[in-house]
Amino acid sequence: MNQYWGVDADPTAQGRIKGARPVAVLDIGSNSVRLVVYERHARSLTPLYNEKSACALGRGLAQTGKIAYENIDRALTAIQRFALVARLMRVGATHILATSAVRDASNSKAFVDAVEQIMGAKVTVLSGAEEAHFAALGAISGMPGFVGVVGDLGGGSLELSAIAGGADSTGETFELGVIRIQDDSENTPAKALAVAKRRLKKSNLLVGQGGAFCAVGGTWRSLAKVHQVLRNYPLHMVQHYEVDAADMLELCEQIVAASAMGKVYPGSDNVSSGRRDLVPYGAAVLIEVLKAGQFDSVVFSALGVREGYLYGSLDDVERAVDPLMQTAEQISVLRSRSPQHAEDLIEFTEGYIEAIGLGENAEETRLRKVACYLADIGWRGHPDYRGEQAVDMVAYGAATGVDHPGRAFLAEVLAVRYMGLKQKSISADLLALSGPAMSARARLLGALFRVAYPMSAAMPGVLPRVRFSVANAILTLHLPPDLAFLDGEHLRGRLDQLAGVAGFKLSDVVTG
Repeated sequence: MNQYWGVDADPTAQGRIKGARPVAVLDIGSNSVRLVVYERHARSLTPLYNEKSACALGRGLAQTGKIAYENIDRALTAIQRFALVARLMRVGATHILATSAVRDASNSKAFVDAVEQIMGAKVTVLSGAEEAHFAALGAISGMPGFVGVVGDLGGGSLELSAIAGGADSTGETFELGVIRIQDDSENTPAKALAVAKRRLKKSNLLVGQGGAFCAVGGTWRSLAKVHQVLRNYPLHMVQHYEVDAADMLELCEQIVAASAMGKVYPGSDNVSSGRRDLVPYGAAVLIEVLKAGQFDSVVFSALGVREGYLYGSLDDVERAVDPLMQTAEQISVLRSRSPQHAEDLIEFTEGYIEAIGLGENAEETRLRKVACYLADIGWRGHPDYRGEQAVDMVAYGAATGVDHPGRAFLAEVLAVRYMGLKQKSISADLLALSGPAMSARARLLGALFRVAYPMSAAMPGVLPRVRFSVANAILTLHLPPDLAFLDGEHLRGRLDQLAGVAGFKLSDVVTG
């Protein structure tokens, strides 16, 4: 194995971006301490390592004004391990962010000093306004077009921000973190509702807001997962999961009611043991937020303060980069046989769309290009399972900047590309998320890929030399004279399939 690489010289695997220097964020929250190491500091962040330790630094803080020393010891032990991880991964820069518990505790200075000594980096204690700002930027980084209110629910506090035009404003902070409200309500979810309602009356952002509410934070992510399981939703990922506000409100009320009666709340077995007791308090806060804001929908973001902090330190040019496109380009470089072929495929598919007169809006163009970058990512898999593996990488991958219907579209394109138009291996419920119109477009694009690859063998240089035309309901593929030998039974079979999907009566291949 050492003939291919030497760890003493460079521990970086060949499957990582060449020359990328990892960046780390240590997030010291009121409920947990988490280290995330990203492959590089870029518009699209790819986690290399992600671990948390439930330290409950905010437990009892409202009563004593101090962080419990046993919780400090637990946090420092975890941080020593995190420091080792950062050294082993040769992290270039480490950013340490501390939030509500450290901000409010009277005995936090000694803790902060110890963290800085262990990590060899400065701790940034965020104010409530800064926490709201970076949580909003985190939501923007993963959902660039989001407009509405962002709420980041931590262990000690709730931060709210308004987002419009890709920027945030009017940050607010409330003592409504799940640990804080659990303590303040004497471990009674029903009382937590009253506490949340009273404290949120001071909010200016939630008065008749309407529109979309973006929920950030681990407890609210657990709520989203419970909702997905109970509703038999085909994707179990939180990022960009959007639901009707009334439906989420109903679930939250069921959870609070069950907990108030000492019963197990719906879906509790799908929540980690460390979050299970906190979910009813997160549900109580969300109930009062949704009622006060009169929101129409709830969208969940897995990206928050950590990602927002890194996003905020990018320059304007990098911020403007499409995160989904950047991710697709990176995957193409790492997994396709020829990244340049993707560029040929983009030009080839564009020519086809123009030839048949198919309209294409900006989002459809974007997803088509992304699909072209991802079209060859399954080639290392076994021929019988390449389709499933490629679909899994797209539908269940860590890409941001794409909603769930977009994931379903890309999944169906690759399902058809690898398995054909009659494939039945991929969940119909998953593919249905894109809707009938986009599903039809995905099948068309997948069929077009099936025409392209027999001609190009996934190598650049061929596709720019062929073109399509349409006349008398016949789809014609034009080959240059020196490529006339490509006209064979296999290619014509694929072309017939494409014509059928596109609604043409016949297809033909001509040379010249």
